[in-house]
Amino acid sequence: MIAVHKGAFTSDLALMKLMFMVVKEISKKWTMPIRNWGLTMQQLHIKFGDRIKAFGGSI
Repeated sequence: MIAVHKGAFTSDLALMKLMFMVVKEISKKWTMPIRNWGLTMQQLHIKFGDRIKAFGGSI
């Protein structure tokens, strides 16, 4: 369970949906390159293998 205390969200799923929408809106405005992206992709490739290529990542 993500949200331990009672609040504005009716469920964990409602909170996750809101977080998804916030990240989606922020990513539209993102203009700076991601620092160390090549290293990150290499580490993800080691961990997840061919599944990371299906996502569209390039090493």
